[in-house]
Formats: sequence, structure tokens, C-alpha cells
Amino acid sequence: MVIDKSQSDPTSAITTDIALAQSTPVAAAVVSQLGLHQTAASFLRTYSVQQVTTAILSITASAPNSIAAVQRAAAIAAQYLAYRAKYEQVTQQQAQAVLQQQVTQAQQQLDSITTQLTRAQASGDAAEIKQLQAQQTTAQNNLGTVKENVTATLVAAQATTQQMISGSQVVSPATADGRSVKKTVVIYGLGGLLAGLAIGMAIVIIAAISSDRLRRRDDIAYAIDAPVRLSVGALRSGRLPHVRRRAVRRRKRDMERVVRHLRSAVPGRAGSAVPGRSKGASGLVVIAVDDVPTVARAVVALAVAESKQQLRIVLADLSAGTLAARQLGVKDPGVTTVTREGVPIVVAVPPRGEIAPIGPLRAVTASSDQAQVSEQFDDAFSAADLVLSLVTLDPTVGGDYLATWAARAVAVVTAGRSTATRIRAVGEMVRLAGAHLDSVVVVDADRGDESLGALARRY
Repeated sequence: MVIDKSQSDPTSAITTDIALAQSTPVAAAVVSQLGLHQTAASFLRTYSVQQVTTAILSITASAPNSIAAVQRAAAIAAQYLAYRAKYEQVTQQQAQAVLQQQVTQAQQQLDSITTQLTRAQASGDAAEIKQLQAQQTTAQNNLGTVKENVTATLVAAQATTQQMISGSQVVSPATADGRSVKKTVVIYGLGGLLAGLAIGMAIVIIAAISSDRLRRRDDIAYAIDAPVRLSVGALRSGRLPHVRRRAVRRRKRDMERVVRHLRSAVPGRAGSAVPGRSKGASGLVVIAVDDVPTVARAVVALAVAESKQQLRIVLADLSAGTLAARQLGVKDPGVTTVTREGVPIVVAVPPRGEIAPIGPLRAVTASSDQAQVSEQFDDAFSAADLVLSLVTLDPTVGGDYLATWAARAVAVVTAGRSTATRIRAVGEMVRLAGAHLDSVVVVDADRGDESLGALARRY
């Protein structure tokens, strides 16, 4: 099937699409639709989803006979597209609520100044009246500007969401094994070509209407409401060999800077008290706002560096696709001890389908049912000196569970990759969870950016 990527990076977003297609809600919907006598968990083991290109997924289903297999594959595709459409709509609604809050704040500021001006006019203080009138004019202009920006952003977001929903479709109906390989290659090739043309046209049209992707440090800091304390160049390898040779030292140096910054953000070392536990560990949540593979490399490097300091490290991979765990060779949920560069690292991966996994600080949560989910990780957490958590936040789920993993977080943003709405939503979810967003790391920073990224609140 073709997956439209009008407002996402296809390379990183395809991992999320595969996870959605193999999620418990999709499996449960298919079981209900077809009336199968099995659980959603057992049905998940009967099909797989593979990436064909950055815009095409292939679904393979097994069944007692070919007719049933074709029926199941078609049902999986239909239920996945329906689930993905709801996901995009909820994401848009979350973004709309965040944007509307900007208008409300601007209106409240204008109302406050107007009230002060009325009082000053009653008292007859000419100097104060003149000052407040100037502030009122500025507040009125600001309110108009905010409304215009919000309206333009919402129109572009709605168009993008509709394009992503309508542009995602089944390009080749389900068929039994035995199809012509050449025919399949031709179909996927033509489908990929058409999808590429559609994506290119959508990107050009949307970019012409509105561009909300942030590159400047000041803009990112203001959107997420946290200071940018470190910015580095691109951390991904170049495609051309001679480019890789020239840039390998710079990338290595920048990665080391990122690791040192993350280490400095850890609130403490062994012996730090953890609420609800007799023996605690330091904790740090690293939030990958967009480029998950690169952030996963940094978290793995930090875990190795800390383990070399004779610390017992637990790396909890809560990200979409569990890329940090996969880099360490761990593919299955549970607690696994691996060896990297001669030092041991404990890797904790929540069960599949657990969208809000509860961490070692679960005593701060109110749900005893949720607390039982993570009891299998108790031994690993109780013996740890430091718990590093790699997280990708989803507006449809929220980030309340962050407070059960650590009290401090660092966000990593790729310049020019994420929109202001997405970055702002990440900051809001961290604050609503009760965690402290210590700082922001900007990757692939613009060399022409002269802003500081220091948090300067605007009133």
C-alpha cells in the first residue's frame, strides 16, 4: 500500500507506520471484523509488515488456506488505514488546541491592559494613560498577528492531514502466493513512482502556502519553552565516500559533545533517592523529537560511557521502533543484559502494545493496574545506578508516564525537521507530566544562525 508522507520525514516515519500496522488495536479490529476465534496477541504473530520503499508497505498474512490469507491481508490493510486516519486526525486536534491557546493568551494580555487603562483614565494619571495606550496598541497588533498565524497554520495542517489520509491507499489488492515476481516488481515500481510524484507535488504546494519548520535556536527555544544549551552539525553519515572521509572527525567530535551534554544533565549518581523506593537510581529521559535513529546512537554512546565509569546502567527504550535496543542487538521485549565495548548494559524494552509504559517511579502514579505492568523490571531498576530512557512522544497518548521514569528530561531537535506545533506540543507534554525539561540539543544547526537559543519569555 502507498503511505502519503506530506508532512513527515519518510525515512524515520516509515518505522512508525510499521509499528501502527503491527499494533494491538489494528489486530483486534481485524479479529472482530472477521470473527476469528483467537486473541489479538496471537493474531499479531500470523502476519508481518515490511518496508518496500519509504512510501510503500507490504503486508504478508498466513492462514489455513489461500482464500483466508487473502481475506486477512485485505482486512489488515483496511483496518490499518482506518486506524492511521484516526491517528492523524487526533494529532491535528491536539495541534489545534495548542494553537488556540496562543490566541487565548494574546487576548488575555489585551484584556488585562484594557482594564488597567480604564482604571488609569478614571484616576486621571496622564503619564500612565499614555503608556498604557501604547501597550494596548501593541497588544492589539500582536493579537491580530497571532490570529493570522494560527489561521494560516490550521488551514495548512488541515490540508496536510486530508492529503495524508486520502493519499494513503492500497495500491495492489491482496493475492495468494504464486504471483509473478516481475509483475509484482512492475506494480511496486509504478506505485512508488506515482507515490513519489504525489509526495513531491504535495510538498511543493504545502511549502508554497506555509512553512512552519524551525531552524533558528531562538525559535526552537521559544516554541518548546526551554533553553538550547548545545547545537552541533549533522550527525548522520554522508552518502558519498569522499564526503564521509572529510566529515567523519567532525561528526565524531559532535557526537562526543552531545554525549557530554547528556551526561551533565543527569541529576545525580548512585544513591540518589527515588520516591517510593528504598534504593534508588539517577534518571534521565532523552526525548527524540524527530530523528530517532541519531538520538538512539547518542543514548547508546552515553550508556557505554557511563558503564565504563563502573556504573550499573539500565537503558529503557520507549521509542517508536525501539531503535536503541536494536542497535544493541535486542529485538524482543523484556530485560536483557548485553555487552558493548567490553562493558555490560541492561536493556529494558516494554511489552509490545504498551503505549504508556510505567517506570521505576511508578509510586507517583495513581493506577495500581499500571504499576503492575512494570513489576518484571523491578530487579533491574533496583540494582541500577542510572536509568537512561529514550522516548518518542505521541500527542494522542500524552506523556504523563514520563514522571515514572525520571524527573529531568532533555529534548533533541533536528533543525528544519519539525514544525513549531510539534515542538511546542512536546514541551507541553513534558510539563504536563510534571517533569523538568532541562535543555534542548539542536542537531544539524544552521551555520548562519546567530541567535543564542536562550529562553526569553515574552509578555
